[in-house]
Amino acid sequence: MNQLVRLDPTSLGRALIGFDTLFDQIERRHTALNGNYPPHNVLKTGENDYEIQIAVSGFDKKDITVEVDQDRLIITGERAEENDSQVQFLHRGLATRDFVKTLTLAEFMEVGDAVIKNGILTIKIQRIIPDALKPRSIKIQGE
Repeated sequence: MNQLVRLDPTSLGRALIGFDTLFDQIERRHTALNGNYPPHNVLKTGENDYEIQIAVSGFDKKDITVEVDQDRLIITGERAEENDSQVQFLHRGLATRDFVKTLTLAEFMEVGDAVIKNGILTIKIQRIIPDALKPRSIKIQGE
């Protein structure tokens, strides 16, 4: 019979020295899969150009922060509580809860501008590969 075996990454991490970042990435990926609010798209707009689109309807640009921390892009949305005693919601279909969305960036990714338009936050990202890592031709010398 097949048995389900649970893998404990913390105990495995203690046994494998030097793989700390690998286990951190696995844990961050697991956390990211559990939270899918707000919804987002990842687009490739050119050979080395990308965009991330995040649905942020109900948020103003002052409510959102975009940060880059090493290999992570962190988008945070926090709305101030509205205390209007004269307005009563009969149906509230637009989610405007606070959020933190963390996305892992690949190597050599440079985060550019962030723009909010029509309730969509668009963040431009470009892959900039250093010249030392690009393919190059070697001139052959001889007679």
